[in-house]
Amino acid sequence: MQTFHYLNSELYCEDVPVSRLAADFGTPLWVYSKRALLTQLEQIQEAFAAANPIICYSVKANGNLGVLRVMQQAGSSFDVVSGGELYRVKQAGADTTKVVFAGVGKTDDEIRFALESKILMFDVESEAELDAIGHCAAEMGVVAPVALRLNPDIDAKTHAKTTTGKKGNKFGMDSERVHELANKVLKNPNLDLCGIHMHLGSPILTTEPYELSAKKAVGIVADLRTQGHQIRYLNLGGGFGINYRGNEAPLAKDFAAVIVPACKEMNCQLVLEPGRFIAGNSAILVSQVVFTKMEGGKKFVIQDAGMNDLVRPAMYDSFHRVWPVKPAVLPPEDFEAEIPGCEPVDVVGPVCESSDYFAKGRFLPPMVRGDLLAIFSAGAYGTSMSSNYNARPRAVELMVDGGAVEVVRRRETYADLVAHELPE
Repeated sequence: MQTFHYLNSELYCEDVPVSRLAADFGTPLWVYSKRALLTQLEQIQEAFAAANPIICYSVKANGNLGVLRVMQQAGSSFDVVSGGELYRVKQAGADTTKVVFAGVGKTDDEIRFALESKILMFDVESEAELDAIGHCAAEMGVVAPVALRLNPDIDAKTHAKTTTGKKGNKFGMDSERVHELANKVLKNPNLDLCGIHMHLGSPILTTEPYELSAKKAVGIVADLRTQGHQIRYLNLGGGFGINYRGNEAPLAKDFAAVIVPACKEMNCQLVLEPGRFIAGNSAILVSQVVFTKMEGGKKFVIQDAGMNDLVRPAMYDSFHRVWPVKPAVLPPEDFEAEIPGCEPVDVVGPVCESSDYFAKGRFLPPMVRGDLLAIFSAGAYGTSMSSNYNARPRAVELMVDGGAVEVVRRRETYADLVAHELPE
């Protein structure tokens, strides 16, 4: 989080004090660092350069057009999982011939939209989807490039709600069926099997699952080539973990060390779909303390951001660092330990759900009404999963570039909440 730093006991994003942003734009407030986005993308580009990678930023992590434009201008392509995400990347100026379309439930309209856009390939999740893509391609008189998404049955030891590479997950197809489905492609002149895809889940904090999946891919690609398929791409998805607590995540070069050799052995071009790794530590959610209270032997810090803004703690029991914007005590190395001069509190929001919290029993400096809090590592699966629950307008989003500040999404108004429900 080098781009978010404390200077003279005040939090800055790059060269801008966060308190000034809160004063100018109100709270809750999303603050993105352009420098952080570019730094993370560059790490992947450099670490995997030997595999000539196509980096497809995963739009589901954060699809803000401001973020997508930064990615596009820096040489990234995109991984999309819906027609809406494909539309977004086109609005951001993407070269759609390098876009990958994943997801288990593509509709015929979405398939046709992707074929019209001449995407790089579909990550095919089922035999039924393969049939649907072949049918749409035949109707349009085109050849659809596909990669079979295989389930390697590898336990990436991540959260149960975000694991995707084990048997019984809804994603992909059992690797034992690959030859059966590959033969089906050979019989369809409107399909081209150009790659295989294995995505294991997220966030993954060890390199071992990637090493195991890459080894499985080597044998599968060799077999498919003997069947007559021109396998050109190996897509190992994304899922690289980030530092939510401290330094728990491997570096991009660590993942590359176990993935690149397999790509070279197969003579395949590598496709990666990082999302969290790029966006996760690129943003903070800034909130203001509304009230504090003592009840049931606990102290509650009630602030104006809620689970409708950042649902990850409620949905995944996820950990986010929380610390004042202008603290009396600088942030510790260990946010889960007892901190001198601080007291244990539950940081909660205004949404009418007991699951509306950001931290429980967390040691924080004394907080009073009006104080500002920063919730860190909020750039991935924050705004993209946000909602209007409790009829709460979505917060404003800012992009900071050095000392410059750009509004990349305005704050919603009450009128926005009902605009689609009123008669024209």
